Amino acid sequence: MALSDSFLQELKMKTDIEDVVSTYVTLKRRGATYVGLCPFHNEKTPSFTVFPDTQSFFCFGCNAGGDVIGFTKNIENLDYIDAVKMLAQRAGMQMPEDGYDDSLGKKRRVILEINRETARFYHSYMMSPEGKKGLDYFKSRGLSKKTITKFGLGYAPDDWDKLLKHLKEKGYSIGNMLDAGVIKRSQKGSYYDTFRDRVMTPIIDVRGNVIAFGGRVLDPSIPNKYINTSDTLVYKKTNELFNMNNAKDSKSETVILCEGYMDVIAMHQAGFTNCVAGCGTALTDEQVRLINRYFKEVVLCYDNDGAGRKALDKAIRLFNNTDIKMRIPELSGGKDPDEIIKNLGAERFKAMLEGSSNEIEYKILNLRANYDLNSLKGKNDFLNEVIKLLADCTPIEQDLYLSKLAEELNVDKASAKAQLSQYVRNNRRQKRNFGRKNELRERMRDEYRESYEKSASSRKIKAEDRLIGLLLKYPSCIKYTEGFNPEVLSTGFIRKVYDITVRLINDSVDTDLIQYSGLLTDSELGRLSGILARSSDSINPSAEFKDCIKAVNEEYASLNSEEKSDLKDDSVFLSELNKLGKNNNNT
Repeated sequence: MALSDSFLQELKMKTDIEDVVSTYVTLKRRGATYVGLCPFHNEKTPSFTVFPDTQSFFCFGCNAGGDVIGFTKNIENLDYIDAVKMLAQRAGMQMPEDGYDDSLGKKRRVILEINRETARFYHSYMMSPEGKKGLDYFKSRGLSKKTITKFGLGYAPDDWDKLLKHLKEKGYSIGNMLDAGVIKRSQKGSYYDTFRDRVMTPIIDVRGNVIAFGGRVLDPSIPNKYINTSDTLVYKKTNELFNMNNAKDSKSETVILCEGYMDVIAMHQAGFTNCVAGCGTALTDEQVRLINRYFKEVVLCYDNDGAGRKALDKAIRLFNNTDIKMRIPELSGGKDPDEIIKNLGAERFKAMLEGSSNEIEYKILNLRANYDLNSLKGKNDFLNEVIKLLADCTPIEQDLYLSKLAEELNVDKASAKAQLSQYVRNNRRQKRNFGRKNELRERMRDEYRESYEKSASSRKIKAEDRLIGLLLKYPSCIKYTEGFNPEVLSTGFIRKVYDITVRLINDSVDTDLIQYSGLLTDSELGRLSGILARSSDSINPSAEFKDCIKAVNEEYASLNSEEKSDLKDDSVFLSELNKLGKNNNNT
């Protein structure tokens, strides 16, 4: 069962979407709305909009949209009920005792309890005589007891089912352990611990929950050096960053992004508490957005080897789609931060971080290695490539880099600047033309796809969207639906939203988006928010609503007429075909 309308209305009255969103997104007023960089996709130009009048949000870049519950659900990676609980707690409200299905939320909470108990078990076992080999490993890596305790590090016994038995004694079922990913089922049907004879690192989310584990093998002959928890109801590795819970509390506007858990732990112990790492996967858009939510600058501190350089290039591409600043240190004295700190000390490592170059300097340095700058051709080719890099820089940055390069290469700065200006003009023109063509192509493709999928005309689609928008903004228009057959509406989203809206109005409930949150999918909420965002006020809503109904009826009738004509043509064709078959049989 869904939450009661009265509870949702009270939650809406005590919750302002602007206040909630602004804790995650920097918003700026633009007329009657607020805009900011979208937290659901990477962008440099704000397309994320909050509408205080409808208590909704919509991104014109990625089409994410919804109400305050939908926003909380997606930004915090919660299910619907847990998002409502979070907002209710924020508003000082008590959740109803019954009347809603909280089975998914209960399942999530059990998984989190199992993870927490598992982390305790691994840590306690490592601190016992039986787990000494795990403790010895961490000590050999230079970690203090304080650091080991801080990160809740542990050791998984070299035993098939020691954890399983422990969790059973605590009252947890086999099914819940499987859901948490801490045990597995063999082909023969028996169950065993996922992690065995490995040093364990708990992965903790920004809310302080243990959501997963990373296990490192102690026996170097075993091929799988690292294994991590597979995706579960509470964990998706592409969304999470190790140590983000500590890094966000460091009060720093800069985060250090590196590759491994041990790099982060070693840096943290050396005083660099603002560091994070991926969870056994290459950097993703979701992780970049998580960083962008909490920090203004990122230091890309990847391993000093071939794989590290490839990962660095990918990270630069991903962060280029955001407004976050980047710096890249030139590492030496070891292949990763852990080694460098051990070999050279924290102060030398700190100096490397402070001497980090920005993205342009890093790319110019890499380009320089590809050309013979003692030859005229080498200088010319190098400068041509640098000019492409400088095209997107600010005029001051362009002037500074050109001055420095002109002096180093012994070339005329004015000539280089003229060449840069010409390249910028040509590039701007090409981008503008491409953007216009691409926008037109996308618009035509979307309209064609939607028309094709729904077997509906562009006119019918626009009329249906406007009809829904008017009904939401002007509920009194419902009186003009008497005699209107909703079967003529497109099946799927439109029909579903129309039925919900009519029910709400007939039950004298406000048609706020908060009423739709538990009834629509995320994509459906996004589309409904888009309809609201694009629905301008009407001078004469009654007349416009009637026009929409008329257009929908006409287009439906026209479509049915065409289908009947096609069926008639088909029947004539089949009849003639049958006659031909009979004639052939007679000859």
